[in-house]
Amino acid sequence: MSPDKKTDLAEKKLDLIDSEFENIVIEARIDKKNKMVKVSDKKNQDQLRTKGYGENFKKEYLLYYYEALYLLFIKKLVIKNSKNLELSFTGLLKILLKWDKNIFSRFLIYRDLRSRGYVVKDGFGFGIDFRVYDRGEHNLRPAKYVVFGINEGIELSISSLSNNIKEIEKMGKEGIIAVIERRGEIIYYKINKACFRELEK
Repeated sequence: MSPDKKTDLAEKKLDLIDSEFENIVIEARIDKKNKMVKVSDKKNQDQLRTKGYGENFKKEYLLYYYEALYLLFIKKLVIKNSKNLELSFTGLLKILLKWDKNIFSRFLIYRDLRSRGYVVKDGFGFGIDFRVYDRGEHNLRPAKYVVFGINEGIELSISSLSNNIKEIEKMGKEGIIAVIERRGEIIYYKINKACFRELEK
């Protein structure tokens, strides 16, 4: 994948992080037994829903792990454990790594996409993947992109990725690879069946 395959997801970052919630700090609790990050306050739930965070699940309002990390990172979340003690970013990360070994990679991609103004939701189970909505289209149209995360230096099965891309194209979405460099920076590449045909030659 050459640099000319870079996608428009790699646009200049927007100054959105501090303006997502005006003077509001969301309260959440971590439930180790059920491996959940729960938000109980209805007003907080409404704020999160409006901004594209969290999901209703079995009468609970839950944050995905990477969402909780991101909101804690930007100081818009206060998260407490069962003993009512507040968790730091590092403290939460240590817990989440026990539940998801790829959580830090997910967080890095999620943070980068959010800082570019995209609403990002959980993917279709293709590994480290996300559904990404074009700006202003969340809750109005289906996700435009599916972003796959790959850590630099990690071997990848081309046949497996090729099959995933075919499935994504059948859904009418664009497949994007997010390469996480060793310094934590993200580079995005647009990928499709044509790319794989070039590799096979």
